Order: sequence, then structure tokens, then C-alpha cells
Amino acid sequence: MKKTYAILLVCAIFIISSAQAQQWQGGGGDTAAMRQRMIERIKPQLIEKAKLTEAEADKVIEINFASRSSMRELRNSNLSEDERRKKLDEIQAANNKKYKDIPLTDEKVKAVNDFYAEQRRNFQQRGNN
Repeated sequence: MKKTYAILLVCAIFIISSAQAQQWQGGGGDTAAMRQRMIERIKPQLIEKAKLTEAEADKVIEINFASRSSMRELRNSNLSEDERRKKLDEIQAANNKKYKDIPLTDEKVKAVNDFYAEQRRNFQQRGNN
């Protein structure tokens, strides 16, 4: 009887943790909801740290959100590390050009890039813990 309860407990924990992980990752791919969560979570930090206006922050988030799918495809591709790095650099250069078209100053473009680099580092650190 104790074994049955133990197995049920393990199954319940697994199901709950899976459901929470899906919720944390965006709940299955609703891009509009993901974009809205990103705006709510990232925009205030972006405005504060990169000294952007609300309109600039909205445009930066849209540019970054659009490029994420290209970056995600690279992660799942069969490219070598050098080829993948080259493609990532191309995507970053295209983003920088779009940032300049907003228009952002060189200082603000650097601040935006630094902000997203910090976000990536923080995300990687959370993944390693």
C-alpha cells in the first residue's frame, strides 16, 4: 500500500512540475500572449536601463521578438558552431540597423545590446542552477 502511495505521489509531482514548466515557457506557443508577457516584463526594465522612451522600447521589443524565431531556428539547425556564430552576428547586425532606423543613437543601441546580453546571461545562470 505504501508503494502505491509513493508511486502516486511521484506521478502527481511529475504532472504538476510539467504543467508549471509549460506555463513558465509560455503555455504552448501563443505568440500574442508571449509578446504581451514580454512587453509587460521587459519594457519597464528596458526603459530604465537603456534610457528609452515608451515608443522606442515598444519598437525595440518588436524587433527583438521578430528576430527570436530566426535565432531559435539556428539552435535547432545542423550548422557548425562557426556557421551558427556567423548567422547570429548577421541577425544582430540586422537588429542594430533596425534600431538605428527607429532612430536610436549609438549610445542607446549599445545600451539595448548590453541589456539583452545581461538578460541572456541571467537566463543562462538560472538554467545552470
